[in-house]
Amino acid sequence: MRKAARPTEWDRESEALFIERVRPLNWQNPKPREIYDLVVIGAGPAGLQAVEEARRMGFSAALIEQDRLGGNSLNVGTIASKSLIHSGRVGAALNEAEDIWGVDGRKSAQLDFSLVLARMHRARARIAAYHSASQLARADVDIFFGAASFTGANEVSAGESALQFRKALIATGARPDAPDIAGLESIKYRTSSTIFGLTALPRRLAVIGGGPLGCEMAQAFSRLGSQVSIIEIDPKFLPGEERDAAELLSRAMARDGVTIRLNTTITGARIEAGVKILDTINAGMKDSVEADEVLVSVGRVANVEMLGLDVAGVEIGSNGCVTVDERFQTKNPDVYAAGDVCMELKFTNVAQATARIAVANALGDSTRSWNDLLVPWCTYCDPEIAHIGMQVWDARMQSIAVKTFTVMMQDVDRAIVDEQDLGFIKIHIQDGTDRILGATIVAERASELINEMSVIMRAGIGMSALAETIHTYPAQSEGIMLAALEFARQSLVSG
Repeated sequence: MRKAARPTEWDRESEALFIERVRPLNWQNPKPREIYDLVVIGAGPAGLQAVEEARRMGFSAALIEQDRLGGNSLNVGTIASKSLIHSGRVGAALNEAEDIWGVDGRKSAQLDFSLVLARMHRARARIAAYHSASQLARADVDIFFGAASFTGANEVSAGESALQFRKALIATGARPDAPDIAGLESIKYRTSSTIFGLTALPRRLAVIGGGPLGCEMAQAFSRLGSQVSIIEIDPKFLPGEERDAAELLSRAMARDGVTIRLNTTITGARIEAGVKILDTINAGMKDSVEADEVLVSVGRVANVEMLGLDVAGVEIGSNGCVTVDERFQTKNPDVYAAGDVCMELKFTNVAQATARIAVANALGDSTRSWNDLLVPWCTYCDPEIAHIGMQVWDARMQSIAVKTFTVMMQDVDRAIVDEQDLGFIKIHIQDGTDRILGATIVAERASELINEMSVIMRAGIGMSALAETIHTYPAQSEGIMLAALEFARQSLVSG
C-alpha cells in the first residue's frame, strides 16, 4: 500500500535541525585572516577531513562551500541511499517473515513511503552533527559560504571575501553525468542528487545505467514496491565485476522483481499523457519502457567549472579531473586536490583518505602518495559485493601467478542460522607463497567482512597467520578463517 508523503512535526524538526547544521540560515561569513595555512574549497568528505586534519596539526584553516556542508555523501548520496536500501531490506524481510523466519508479520505490515523518507531525514540530521558549522567553528575553522574562484596563485575569492593562503586544497567533488539521448531533458529525469526529493513512491521506475549505484537504487525501490527496469547498454551485467559475483546478484535482483535489459540502447525519450517513455533498441528490435520516474545513473563528472583554475596554474586532464601527481599536488606547488575532483575511484572513503595524505604532504614533511592507498569498496545491494586489492585479472596483467581459495557462505554456520547463505568469500594469494593479493566477498554484510581483509593486508599478514587467528563462533567472518585453514591444509599436504 502506497501513501504520499505527508509532513509531520518530526519531519520539520529534523529538517530544521539538519539545515542549522549544514547551512545555518543566519550565518555571517567571518572577516578573513591575513593569511591561512590552508584554504579548502568544498565541504564534502574530502574537504571536511582536510580542515580537521589541518587543525589537528596546529595549522590555521578556512573552508569555502557554495551549498551545504557534507557534500553529496551526506546531503543526497551515500547516507540517503543507504537509508533507503535499509528500509527496502527490512521490507523484504517482512515479506519473508512467515516463510523463512516463522513470524506472522505480513498481515499488519504496510509500506508508508513518507515514513521511509522521514527516517532518512532523521539519519541525515544526526550524522550532520559531527561536522556541523558550529562544531567546525568551535575547532577554529573559518567557514565561508559562497562561490569560490582563484584570483591568483595564492589567493581565492569566497563570495565577497578574498582569502590569502600558503596552501590550498581543491575538494569540490563530482556530480552525476547524463547521456546524450534525444528528448531526455524534456522528461525531467532524476539523478542520484534528486531521486531523494521524491514525495511519493513511483509505481514504475526506469533506471538508465546498470552500474553499482543504479543496481542499488533499482533493488531498493523494487523492494519498497516499485516496478523497476534497468536499461544497460553493455551486454554484460556489472561488466567490471567478477562473473560469478555479477551473476549471483543478477539472479537475486530478478527474484526481487527487477527487470534487467542488457545490450540495450536508448534512442529517445518522451512524455505521452503524463507517462515517461524510453524508446530502445536491442539486436535490431525496437521496444519501449514506460515509467513514472526515470533515474539516470551513468557515472559522475568532476566539478571544475567556475573555479578559475587557469588563474592559479591548475590543469585539468583529458578525463575532466584536476591533474595531480602521486602526492596530490597540482601544477601549482601550493595547490593540492583530493577526492572525486581528481580521483577515478569516487568513493567517500577514498575522498577522506586522499585528503589526509594531501594535507600531510602540503603542511608537513610527509611524502605519502596514492600508492599508499589500499581501498576496499562495496556495491550495497543484497547480497553486497565487496573488493579489496587485486582481482584475478589484475594479477594476470602483472604476470603474477594467482591461486584462489573460496568458501561458500552456505558452508558458514552463522550464515546458515541467519538465512544469509547466499554468496562466497574469495581470497587471492600469490601462488607458492602465503601473500594475500586481494579478496572478493559476496554476502549480505560483505561491507563489514571486507574490513578484516583490509586490516590483514595493510599489516602484511599472510594466510598462515590468518589460519592461526581465532574467530568468534558463530560469526560470518568464520568464512575468512575457513579459507585460510584450507590454505594451511593444502600447504601441509604439498609440503
